[in-house]
Amino acid sequence: MAGKGKERDKEPLDFVHQNAILCETIRKEQHCHKIYTTFNINQFTKLYPLTGKPMSKEASQDNEEDENFLKLFHKARLEPTKKFTHPQTESQEIGWITTPLTTVDHTDRRLNFHRKNSEITTYMEAAWRLKEQTQNLA
Repeated sequence: MAGKGKERDKEPLDFVHQNAILCETIRKEQHCHKIYTTFNINQFTKLYPLTGKPMSKEASQDNEEDENFLKLFHKARLEPTKKFTHPQTESQEIGWITTPLTTVDHTDRRLNFHRKNSEITTYMEAAWRLKEQTQNLA
């Protein structure tokens, strides 16, 4: 408790002391800081990681397209079903086969249950619609 009383009696630090504390902190950080200047290019990549200078004459005259790069680029943009023959993960198994199992025939009444309205259903639909509108307005 005696230590807290001394802290209360201290005056706030002025700008000179704050600057000295900041300089000391920066000096300590720089003492432990190590700068890495050696950079390597991934040796296992098959694409060209470095491009030429954009305004150089060599780049403007060289209009050849790399076929290998274009194939890889277009293959990467395909959906998974066109890239692979079977799903690669458990999540891909859901929806992998997207073709319908049966042909779409709208005349077959066994598979198509169209909505039919009779006099009673049209009356009740209008009654429910009126009831919802009056409840929403209130």
